[in-house]
Amino acid sequence: MMATTTTTTTMKNFIQNIHTMSYREMQKLCKQSGLAANGTKKVVQTRLLDFLTASSLYEGSSNGLSEKKNPCQVDDRDLQLDRTTTILTTDSTIQDDTTKSITFSSPAKTRAPIPDCTPTSSRKKQKILPGSLEPPKNWEVIYSIVEELRADRSAPLDTDGGEALPERHLGEKVYRFQVLVALMLSSQTKDAVVGETMRILQKHGLTVDNIRATDSVKLNSLIKKVGFHNNKTKYLKQVAEILVRDYDSDIPSTAEDMMNLPGIGPKMAYIIENVAFGRSTGIGVDTHMHRIFNDLKWVNSKTPEQTREQLEGWLPLEKWGEVNMLWVGFGQESQQQKEKIIKKALKSSQPAETLNLLQMVGVNVLKEAKKFDLEHEVQKILKG
Repeated sequence: MMATTTTTTTMKNFIQNIHTMSYREMQKLCKQSGLAANGTKKVVQTRLLDFLTASSLYEGSSNGLSEKKNPCQVDDRDLQLDRTTTILTTDSTIQDDTTKSITFSSPAKTRAPIPDCTPTSSRKKQKILPGSLEPPKNWEVIYSIVEELRADRSAPLDTDGGEALPERHLGEKVYRFQVLVALMLSSQTKDAVVGETMRILQKHGLTVDNIRATDSVKLNSLIKKVGFHNNKTKYLKQVAEILVRDYDSDIPSTAEDMMNLPGIGPKMAYIIENVAFGRSTGIGVDTHMHRIFNDLKWVNSKTPEQTREQLEGWLPLEKWGEVNMLWVGFGQESQQQKEKIIKKALKSSQPAETLNLLQMVGVNVLKEAKKFDLEHEVQKILKG
């Protein structure tokens, strides 16, 4: 009876302690417990509370707790738990960032692991490690052609992308924040619209503190032209609060930590990390790259995230920092600026190979050449 009372009391005290933790303390506790650490403060807090509630189920009837939910159920707000992780033991100490400790005091007994309720077919596939895949044949030849086509840096993202728009003269913190904002606005939005919106925000004052202080209705009106502006307004306000509270008005220094921010996924995080800090721990893959690399048979994937993982499996690390700007620009020009890219192909050092590349990625070269009175030159090159 004494053990039951002690366990119940300490569990209640621990749950109360969670309500006083900072966001970063809760993230650290999540990672120590084998839980996902991403999401807003409220989501992370709820994840911890649900986890502790669920853990009490495995004490059995000895602790007098009734079963509150099926241990195989997962809250929709949470990512699925790592099923190989054992729930916290009853005799364990967790250190937080302020060196305070939280101790469970009850009989020395390790709770049973969470049952694996995940169907075999839905389990995560083994991760592809960088350098573990064989590179596609002659990839360097094609890559060099695109490097030549992109040497003039004249694609839409070169003037209205996340690297071109931020203001450096306001200091590094402001610059990094503006890189993050530009990437957040870019989702489902053309670069020209992103550029226009960024300039509006810069005129308003695009700093963490000013965005935090700006009314949501006002902010929404400033970014109204970008896709999903209502959601982006909400995310920008949430991010500004987190950056002030947890990062001294700067942005996280790693892609992994950036992915914990609302509205930031892997693609954005890796690009922000590269542009803001000059470091590439992953490749940001957009829809242009996903389509092109499948057209070239460099990957065999169904989603941009699968493309990223496969690309990282064979592309040399020294290319990771440039590959997004290079190939997104190529994709934009081959889809939106066909006359310009065909003319560049005709003037290139390898015109036949370059025109063939354009056809491989979906450009009907002869049809487009006819529109722009370039048919004769193209036919002459293609016929050799």
